[in-house]
Amino acid sequence: MSFWSTLPLAPPGVADPGPSPEPSLLVTDGRACFQGVESKGTLCRWVYDNLGKNETLAESSDWLIAKPAKVLLILLAAWLIRKLVHRAIGRMCRRLADGVAQPNFARGWHHLSRNGEEAESEGTLASERRAQRAATVSSVLRSIATGVIYTLAMLMALSEIGLNIGPLIASAGIIGVALGFGAQSVVKDFLSGIFMVIEDQYGVGDVTDLGDASGTVESIGLRVTRLRDVNGTVWYVRNGEILRVGNKSQGWARAVVDVDVAYDEDVSRVRELLLRTANEVFSKPENAAIAMDKPEVWGVEALSADSVVVRLVVKTVPLQQWKAARLLREAIKASFDEAGVEIPFPQRTVWVRSEGDGSDTQVETVQVGVPSSTSSRREGPPAPRSGGTGEN
Repeated sequence: MSFWSTLPLAPPGVADPGPSPEPSLLVTDGRACFQGVESKGTLCRWVYDNLGKNETLAESSDWLIAKPAKVLLILLAAWLIRKLVHRAIGRMCRRLADGVAQPNFARGWHHLSRNGEEAESEGTLASERRAQRAATVSSVLRSIATGVIYTLAMLMALSEIGLNIGPLIASAGIIGVALGFGAQSVVKDFLSGIFMVIEDQYGVGDVTDLGDASGTVESIGLRVTRLRDVNGTVWYVRNGEILRVGNKSQGWARAVVDVDVAYDEDVSRVRELLLRTANEVFSKPENAAIAMDKPEVWGVEALSADSVVVRLVVKTVPLQQWKAARLLREAIKASFDEAGVEIPFPQRTVWVRSEGDGSDTQVETVQVGVPSSTSSRREGPPAPRSGGTGEN
C-alpha cells in the first residue's frame, strides 16, 4: 500500500462530499467556456465568454456568421485564383498570337512579292490564323482551369459547413473510372484535338493528308476534323484516330515533274531544253507569283524499261504546286514537239490469223494511246501460234 493511499480523503470532522459532478465549464487561456463551445471556433467562444454565457447564442453565431464567412472566403479565394490563372493564360496566348511566322513561310512570300502587296496580304492571313489558334487555346485552357478551381472550392465549402465530402470524392472517383473505360475514345479525341490546336499541325484552309482521308480542311474541332477532298466528298475524321498528318500548305511546296524521253535522246540536250522551258513558263507575268525559286533539273531519276526519266522541280508557294506542274507539262509537250524530242509510248504488235486455209496472215501494229487510224497493216509470215501476241 502506497503512502498516498493512506491519506484521508477529507479533513477530520468534515463529511466526505462524495464524487464531484462533471464540470460544465472549462478554462482555456483564462476564459471560461462550456465543453460544447470548446470544439467550436474562435467566434463561438468569444460570444459565449462576452455575451452572457449564452450557449444558444454562441452556437447560432457559429452557424450564422463564422461558417458563411469561411465559405465566402473560400469562394473569394477561388475567384481570385481563377482571375490570376486566366490572366497568365491570356498573357501566354497573346505571345502566341503575336509570334512571328515560320521562317520558310515568311522568306518565301518575301521572295515572291514584287511590290510587297502579296507579302503583306499573306502576313495578314498568317497573323489572323495565329490569332484564331491563340483564341481557341485560350478558351480551352480557361474552361479547364475554371472547372478545376471551382470544383475544389465547392468541395472545400461543403466540408466547411459540416457535410462529409468523402462519399462525394469516392463517387466522383468511381464515375471517373467508369467514364475512363466507357468513353475513353472520346477523351482520347479531345486530348488529341487540344494538342493539334496547340501545336498548329494544320488549320482551316490547309490541304492535308490525314491517312484515311485527304483534302482541304473546313473545320477543326476538339473531337472531329472536317475536310473536303478533290471530288467534293466531306470527310469527318476523329482526332484520336489521326496517327499522322501530312500538311501540304505550310511554308512552301514543290512541283515535281518526271519527263520520259527515249533512250536515243541526248540527256544533256533534254536537260537544257527542260530548264529553258521552265524558265520561260515562270517568267510570264501571270505565272511569276507562283514560283518561289528558280526551276531546277535534278537529272536522270530512273531508267525504266521503255524510257529515261528526267526530273524537273520548282519551289512554289503553298497550294500552287499542282498548277505549276500542269503548266510545266503543257509547255514541255509543246517544246518537245518543236525540238523533235521523242516522248516514248508503248507499242504492241498483234498477229491476226485469217479465216480459211491459214496461208495469209495480217500483222497489225497498234500504238497504245494513238488513234487507230495511225495503225499500220502489213503482210508477213504466219504467226507462231493462232491468236498469239508479242510486246515490242
